[in-house]
Amino acid sequence: MIKAIAVDKDGTFFKSDNTFDEAYFNKIFESMMERDIKFIIASGNQYAQLRSFFSGKDHQITYIAENGAVTYQNNKLEAAEYFDQQLVFDVLNLIINHYHIEDIVLSGVKSAYVLEDVSNDFLSFLNKYYFNITKVSDFKNIEQDEFVKIALRIKDTLLLDEVMKGLKAQYGEEIKPVTSGNDSLDLILPKVNKGVAIKTLLDKWEIQPQELLAFGDANNDIEMLALTPYSYAMAECSPEVADVANYRAPSNDESGVLQVIERYLKQDNDTTN
Repeated sequence: MIKAIAVDKDGTFFKSDNTFDEAYFNKIFESMMERDIKFIIASGNQYAQLRSFFSGKDHQITYIAENGAVTYQNNKLEAAEYFDQQLVFDVLNLIINHYHIEDIVLSGVKSAYVLEDVSNDFLSFLNKYYFNITKVSDFKNIEQDEFVKIALRIKDTLLLDEVMKGLKAQYGEEIKPVTSGNDSLDLILPKVNKGVAIKTLLDKWEIQPQELLAFGDANNDIEMLALTPYSYAMAECSPEVADVANYRAPSNDESGVLQVIERYLKQDNDTTN
C-alpha cells in the first residue's frame, strides 16, 4: 500500500508551460488526504517558489527544496544542510573569473541572490524557479543568511562539461555538480540529494521505501527514484533516469503523474472494498 508520494516539479508534475491541472490535482489530492498519504514536492526550486503554487496546503504538503538541501513542514524549516561560506566564495571566484560565467544564482535560506548587472533574460528565466530574488553588488556582501546551493545556467554543452570536470578536479569531495535540465547546473553538498531528504522523512513517519511512489525526469531525481520499487520516469526524461526508474509515466503535459496516482488510488480502493 502506498503511504507517501514524492514528485519533482519541473518536467514532472508541472507541464511545459509551468502550470498544472489544478482541478484534477485537487480531486486527487483530496483522495490522498482521506487515505492519510503523505505528499512531498521535491525540487531544485526555492521553497518560497514551490509554496506559492499550492496556496492553503502548508499543513498537508511537505516541501524538499534546493535539491534536498532544505525541508519544510507546516511552513517551518525542519532540516537544512549549509555550505561553508568561504568555500562558496572560492567556487564563485573560479566560476566568474576562470570560466567567465555570468548566469549565476546563489541560493540562501532567506533569499536567492544575483549580481546587480545580471541580464533581464536571466532574471526572466529565474522567475520560473525563484520567488524571492535579491540583487547584490558582490556575493561577499550578503549578510545574515546561510547558503544551500549555487545554480548556473550554461547553454554551451561543451562549456558545461568543462565546468563539471574542472569543479570535480579542484573541489572533489567538497561539492557535487548535478544537472537538473533546462541548461541548469546545480552545485550542492555531496551528501545532499532528494533521496537522502526523503529517506529522513520516511524514517520519521515510519514509512518503508516500498510504500513510496516517486516521479522524476532529470538527473537530480535519480537518488529519489532509486529509493523505491515504485519509481516512475516521465515520458520525456534523461537516459540516466530511464535506467534507474522501474516504470514510465505519461508525459508531464498530459498530467502523467496524476494519471498514475489516480490508478494507484483506484487499485487501493478496489483492494479495500
